[in-house]
Amino acid sequence: QVQLVESGGGLVQAGGSLTLSCTASGPINMMAWFRQAPGKDREFVGASGWDTLNTPITDYADTVKGRFTISRDNARNMVYLQMNSLKFEDTAVYYCAGTMSEGDNYRFDDEYPYWGQGTQVTVSS
Repeated sequence: QVQLVESGGGLVQAGGSLTLSCTASGPINMMAWFRQAPGKDREFVGASGWDTLNTPITDYADTVKGRFTISRDNARNMVYLQMNSLKFEDTAVYYCAGTMSEGDNYRFDDEYPYWGQGTQVTVSS
């Protein structure tokens, strides 16, 4: 059982930046970020890992592409989400998720058996 712990959430003004961190208790193939705003379903933000051919994958939701960047420190089993040009609509609880799967379903939350506790990101307009 792998445990994930997020940190780095907080309050930021629109246009500002914030970096989230996620530490896994062991090595993970695919690590992803999801978010859930009040009254809305949990949605995919981005993911980083390797496919079945050991080809690196980094992918983002269209709503954050160009503003958010995922990076990994595999030696420390960590993944980061650098969020720039934050908008009010980015306000949500952000979750780190992990799976050993090498498939193509990394955009779907049911692909991930391991989840962090979530960290609140609030963007003031």
